[in-house]
Amino acid sequence: MDGLTLAFDAAAGTGTIAVLRDGALVAEHSLEMRSSAEERFLPAVVATLAEAGATVRTVDRIVCGAGPGSFTSLRVVAAAAKGLAQGAGVPLFSVPSLALTVAADARTTARGSRWLSTLDAMREDRYLVLVTVGDGGAIAAVEALGLAPRGAVAERAAALDASAIGPDEALVAVPHARGVARCLAIAAASGPVDLASWEPVYGRLAEAQVKWEAAQGRPLR
Repeated sequence: MDGLTLAFDAAAGTGTIAVLRDGALVAEHSLEMRSSAEERFLPAVVATLAEAGATVRTVDRIVCGAGPGSFTSLRVVAAAAKGLAQGAGVPLFSVPSLALTVAADARTTARGSRWLSTLDAMREDRYLVLVTVGDGGAIAAVEALGLAPRGAVAERAAALDASAIGPDEALVAVPHARGVARCLAIAAASGPVDLASWEPVYGRLAEAQVKWEAAQGRPLR
């Protein structure tokens, strides 16, 4: 994808922003999302664009990490991505956040390498995504594998002939928006999302909803 790409992700709870020009990274930023998230995130977007010599009006597309991961942080960056895309009249694309864990790390560029990307799903579970690297280090394939107990990750990785990567694995890494540079092909292949209906994949219910349903003895509509 040529032109200017603005990328977001917050699956691991930290907000990450990247600006790419003709597929190459030109600016990036990270920020904590725990308090005053909306007020902090959008100013950080503007500052990161300014560092790249750009504005929202000069962006050609926005790419947003689609989870799974932190419920609140993903909602914040998804809402920002949708609002900015609509306001600027540019398409919004999405990529799996756990693919960005692999794509943002310089140690994972070997062609044909396979990575079991993991992220804490709470309750001693991990989200699992199998990521395959193609030519030039680009992400070639992504397969969501659902949830697995924390202790089962090594066994699953061995069965898949893959190496585990994630915040709690031997190869420590987290999702970051700069990884979009290696995910542009899969984003383009999927096409733009529908702004009216798209939401991130949260992977499981928010903890607040789980607690409410347990207390009430019925599902929350």
